[in-house]
Amino acid sequence: MAGLRPDRRRTEDLSMNELPVTARLRRAVRAVILAEDDRVLLCRFTLPHPAVPTGASIVWAAPGGGIEPGELPLEALRRELHEETGLVLDGDPPHVWHQEIVAAGHADGYDGVVNDYFLVRTRHFDPRGALSDDDLAAEHISGMRWWEHRDIAEYDGPDLFSPRDLATPLAALIASDIPGTTVMLGL
Repeated sequence: MAGLRPDRRRTEDLSMNELPVTARLRRAVRAVILAEDDRVLLCRFTLPHPAVPTGASIVWAAPGGGIEPGELPLEALRRELHEETGLVLDGDPPHVWHQEIVAAGHADGYDGVVNDYFLVRTRHFDPRGALSDDDLAAEHISGMRWWEHRDIAEYDGPDLFSPRDLATPLAALIASDIPGTTVMLGL
């Protein structure tokens, strides 16, 4: 059939009966913070937190958090890193990973989460952000640690990593620095 084109109407131009059925996803940004020795900084999230599944009590994940209404992703990243780690970004870090998880209960009030990860290369530092320990605890962050890739890859304890197979994309990132295209991650 001649003349068929993708529908290019903006969502805000559609009537209620024409709106696509979509999941309500929490948009978030995260930083893969690599020090000069290729150690990665991870936050220790404890229960109850949507990233911590039933049966587990701890998930280690990259620092970051939700994008506030009207905030651009890199603005959110700068805010989150300042709050959680004290790190101040000078430039615009490259977008290296993308993760979409649609699962009930994975993010309070949402049907899932979209995490966009940015590579931040820096000197080793002692993380201490603008948030107090009580504020961090309210966000379920109970600590931070610099991890070597080997320790993540060989870990067999009760804690989980987010993404679960963090060692694989992290190894590729360490070996080749910035990927040519954004890498899609699973849970």
